[in-house]
Amino acid sequence: EPDLMWYQTRCVVALECVKVCQEGALKLTEDGMRIDRKKCTGCGECVKACPAGALELVGKTYNAEELLDEVLRDRAFYDKSNGGVTFGGGEPMLQIDFLEHVLPKLKETNIHVAIDTCGAVPWKYFERIIDYVDLFLFDLKLSDEEKFREYTGGNMRLVTDNAREISSHEIPMWVRTPIIPGYTDDRENIEGISQFVNRNLASTQRYDLLSFNNMCKSKYERLDMNWELKHARLIGKERMEELKKIAERAGLSNVRWSGPTKMEDD
Repeated sequence: EPDLMWYQTRCVVALECVKVCQEGALKLTEDGMRIDRKKCTGCGECVKACPAGALELVGKTYNAEELLDEVLRDRAFYDKSNGGVTFGGGEPMLQIDFLEHVLPKLKETNIHVAIDTCGAVPWKYFERIIDYVDLFLFDLKLSDEEKFREYTGGNMRLVTDNAREISSHEIPMWVRTPIIPGYTDDRENIEGISQFVNRNLASTQRYDLLSFNNMCKSKYERLDMNWELKHARLIGKERMEELKKIAERAGLSNVRWSGPTKMEDD
């Protein structure tokens, strides 16, 4: 569902938003705009009323036909750039009914389709759409089952079994590990994941190490959400290079890392 965000730097205190809100969900205080998210219906009337653009509805609901129309508008661009469509999230595999309706139609038009997934859904979900997917961007976050259960609350065996099944279908995979300080950034974890990929996922084309990004901090604040990693620091370039070498020593050849890193004197 769409969520409302308020930008303090844009607000001119016109209070037109407060006046038009039929639910009484908005209140400007000394600490900023307070949004009662239990009352807010996401109608967008306050966004329309604000003369300074200080309020924004983020997230938009599409039905399958609307999304297809949106995608097909860029068909010429895909043809020229050899690009395509990536379904990410959140977790797109949790919207399997939607995917099952949309992906066959994209396949009919020869648009390249990628699915960005953490793999933590039943295999029967993948079976429903696997014939229409050209590439899986597959997250492998942890190699230790106990840590996986502690940090994610999920079942690591389900994820690794799904990764094996996808690879057995010879569908290209880009395996990715987000490098989170204190969680996934140790040598044992990267070594364990790399060894698993090397031994079990023959269809893997590359292994990506994605450095921690703290630029989302302000978004959490605007959505009144607590982020446990809001004080975590960026990882250094040298450390990312070290992790890359660990993966290569474990037998992987096409290892890349990307994302922001801290300055040397930070």
